[in-house]
Amino acid sequence: MDHFTMRGGVMHAEDVSLAVLADKVGTPFYCYSTATIARHYDVFASAVAGLGNGDPLVAFAVKANPNLSVLATLARAGAGADVVSGGELARALAAGIPASRIVFSGVGKTRPELAMGIEAGILQFNVESEAEIEMLAEVARDKGAAPELAIRVNPAVDPGTHAKISTGGSEAKFGIPIGRAGAAFVQAAGHAHLRPIGLAAHIGSQLTDLSPIADCIGRLGALAGELSGLGHAVTRIDVGGGLGVPYRADQPAPPEPAVYAAMVAQATRGWNQRLMFEPGRMIVGNAGVMVSQVILIKQGAQRTFVVVDAAMNDLLRPSLYGAWHDIRPVRDTEGMMTATVVGPVCETGDTFAEDRDMAAVTAGDLVAFMTAGAYGATMASTYNSRSLVPEVMVNGSDWAIVSARNEPAAMLALDTRAPWL
Repeated sequence: MDHFTMRGGVMHAEDVSLAVLADKVGTPFYCYSTATIARHYDVFASAVAGLGNGDPLVAFAVKANPNLSVLATLARAGAGADVVSGGELARALAAGIPASRIVFSGVGKTRPELAMGIEAGILQFNVESEAEIEMLAEVARDKGAAPELAIRVNPAVDPGTHAKISTGGSEAKFGIPIGRAGAAFVQAAGHAHLRPIGLAAHIGSQLTDLSPIADCIGRLGALAGELSGLGHAVTRIDVGGGLGVPYRADQPAPPEPAVYAAMVAQATRGWNQRLMFEPGRMIVGNAGVMVSQVILIKQGAQRTFVVVDAAMNDLLRPSLYGAWHDIRPVRDTEGMMTATVVGPVCETGDTFAEDRDMAAVTAGDLVAFMTAGAYGATMASTYNSRSLVPEVMVNGSDWAIVSARNEPAAMLALDTRAPWL
């Protein structure tokens, strides 16, 4: 469920007209719904409440949407954070997420980032290689600290998702192969400045089949049992995230959080570890849209092109993954058309939809790219010297620009002429 609805023939975000926002902010822009974010977090957190031993940690995957106001909304709701860079850690802390509810993941953490996490007092590091264990031990020794860590396991499970967002296959760069994960835990336990306490896994994103997740959880449980038999206490298990969201109405809806939670309850029956979850897309995906204006309609040799003022640098997913976003007019229109929707960037890949049956639009019309709250603005760039798209948040009838458009002068100010020019 989201809070983007048609009222009087105009799409609204909660109680705010997207057409009014377009007049005030200009296009393209992202718009996020506070009510949708809060509701999706509450539904997920309520579904997993009571699972495992103690209060489960729901750590929002910051990479999905690191906007400070989005994170602050989730902090107020009680969310933790799963971060994968020093920048994301800084954002989570600035948004008010307690360090004691932050997990630092990522396959290539640098020594300064490890030091930053230690200094902040985060809950745990999810380490992804034997080399990282040694790095963390050295940094911790230098800091006189003993951080807690979990071994991120590569469980060799095919998640059945797009290859570019699959992270659990045997040849993926993420995690330690499950055959070596136990030895890695023992390796970490041998360091005086490390406290290995858990296991973690994350097999991919936009998952719509729960069976690979259940398989992964089962493998984590078996490994925890083996380590317990060797005298090592595994007190936390991070089962990852990756639940899919409905991008297309003509495809089966992904499992609801309650169904996911029932699967986790069955897969973890008899466990005594605290459970941790890393939802991202399912919290914010349907909580955001990108609004763009149609520049012109161009007739090709065989195709009709709808050229909009948003481009692949604003919303990369269609170009990068071939991902689908519903494209809807902000104001009601009459009739249908078959069109290829493209942006103005000088790349053939700057294509949002090919030969799409969609509501008819014409030059000047506003369109909304739906389900754009995850992996949208966070993946934007200034390619072709285009401004970064602004972000707007609504809360009932209130709205605010929560990330401004950087105009050309601001981008130019970041460059410096070489002294010989």
